[in-house]
Amino acid sequence: GWLHLQGGSRLAPLDLSVPADISSAAFWLVAASIVPGSRISMANVGVNPSRTGILDVLDKMGADVHLEGIENQGGEPRAKLVVSATTLQGIRIEGEDALRSIDEIPILAVAAAFAHGTTEFRDLAELRVKESDRIRAMCRGLLALGFQVVEHSDGMTITGGKPQNHAVIHSGGDHRIAMAFAIAGLA
Repeated sequence: GWLHLQGGSRLAPLDLSVPADISSAAFWLVAASIVPGSRISMANVGVNPSRTGILDVLDKMGADVHLEGIENQGGEPRAKLVVSATTLQGIRIEGEDALRSIDEIPILAVAAAFAHGTTEFRDLAELRVKESDRIRAMCRGLLALGFQVVEHSDGMTITGGKPQNHAVIHSGGDHRIAMAFAIAGLA
């Protein structure tokens, strides 16, 4: 199909405040949760309910995350996120939780690796066709570090614990894989 645009309009400047992306903040949320003694606060983070699946999943895992000063600007809710280290618990992530946190699954896999118990990720076949096969990349990387991981066609099962090995992880050019393992390296 063709796209037709009508030219000749004048653009008017406007003053716009854009909130920080919660998908980017997710890496720091997990870092502060799994590195003992950590406490991080991030101001002006977008908390639109259509994007906060990561917060719901971390809450179910027992993360110590608080939203402060929630306000609306330009029709978008934003808040200060405050997160402190705690002991995360393994859970089952599937259905709506999986869908609402699809872009954050690599960093949630790192959270699962450092959690107590087992975390099962399901309903994530879409991750096979992102910038890389994120399911395979996370499984291979976590296995290289010595974690117990089982790969499934639509997800993975990760048994939490401590890394047993040092490893060089290949991100396959996928920024989310690279950042997830950078956070694993902090812990």
